[in-house]
Amino acid sequence: MSIAYVVVTVLAAVAALFAAGFDVVEADKVRETMQGYGLPQWALNPLAALKALGGLGLLIGLAIPPLALAAATCLVLFFLGAVITIVRAKWYSHITYPLPYLALAAASLSLFAFA
Repeated sequence: MSIAYVVVTVLAAVAALFAAGFDVVEADKVRETMQGYGLPQWALNPLAALKALGGLGLLIGLAIPPLALAAATCLVLFFLGAVITIVRAKWYSHITYPLPYLALAAASLSLFAFA
């Protein structure tokens, strides 16, 4: 397991957990934004839970590699879906929000192959 993989994976996990925490703390603001994207308000809690589970999966995956692979893949798909949702809603000014999370998850996934 390389140092780069561990560092990037921990950063990706912390970022995903931070994003989930932000969704909980700023729920009203996030729901309003989601409504602008055309998403139902009830979707906030399941989406926040998926981010949190992805972050936890990355951390636990440092000890159980198949879990890290699954978590990183799911986070890449999750944040890719966020990018697609923002583009579909034509809120291009918001595209910068999911990109760092997507980049960290993708880096963790790509470094997994070399770990």
